[in-house]
Amino acid sequence: MFGIKRWDTRSTVCDHINSKESATDSALTLLSIVIPARNEERCIAATVEHLHLELRMRGIPHEIIVVDDASSDRTVEALNATHRNLPELVILKNPGPHGFGRAVIHGIDHMKGDAVVIMMADESDDCRDVVRYWTLLNDGYECVFGSRFLRGGGVIDYPRFKLAINRLANFFVRTLFGFKLNDTTNAFKAYRKTVIDGCRPLISPHFNITLELPLKAITRGYSWVSVPVTWRNRRAGESKLRLKEMGSRYLFICLYILLEKWLSRGDYRRNQTFTA
Repeated sequence: MFGIKRWDTRSTVCDHINSKESATDSALTLLSIVIPARNEERCIAATVEHLHLELRMRGIPHEIIVVDDASSDRTVEALNATHRNLPELVILKNPGPHGFGRAVIHGIDHMKGDAVVIMMADESDDCRDVVRYWTLLNDGYECVFGSRFLRGGGVIDYPRFKLAINRLANFFVRTLFGFKLNDTTNAFKAYRKTVIDGCRPLISPHFNITLELPLKAITRGYSWVSVPVTWRNRRAGESKLRLKEMGSRYLFICLYILLEKWLSRGDYRRNQTFTA
């Protein structure tokens, strides 16, 4: 374990080269935050309360959707206690089958907002960055991708081995797809609902949803911007990500979307009309 690492790249904000030309100007009315949770009794209440306080202070209309994914501890009890004083909290139960990606999809399927932020349950993501995401979505971007490895971003107490694997995996994805986004695997991202609808069907059962959503959004032609964020390792509970189990699943999603990019002749791109 080690302290904060900050990253210096040539620019603080990485903007898709055509994003402003294709960005939408429609105003947003409600932000949904989807938080999958499994055995997070020690931190879920604080995550929800701090997020709600920040959004309320900034005057952002919101709902916080926490999807319990087969917790065996007191996560649900902690959420029910929090809900008594926080009506913006929506508690869902993933009926199964279970998995991080399935919990995210279940939350997205039930959201009422016209924009969504996917966030972790363990307070590793900074709720102040959610406000920045909302501002950028309202500026017209369709996707906002947080990067821990742009100048101004950083990681705190990131295990060395996981950090090395992370950088190798992201280098592989960047090389494969040929874009500048350098933190594709970070789950902490924001999308307009039109992007989510345009990326369906979503098929990732596990943490590979963190790759499927941004790769599909970019490949299908939605506008995006990448901004620096700070990530802090969890202070309670255990990480649910198992690197040994995820390698082949990440690779499958990459190859699946790469085949779409190469072979679909643009059939899935936004506003695409079929020509024989």
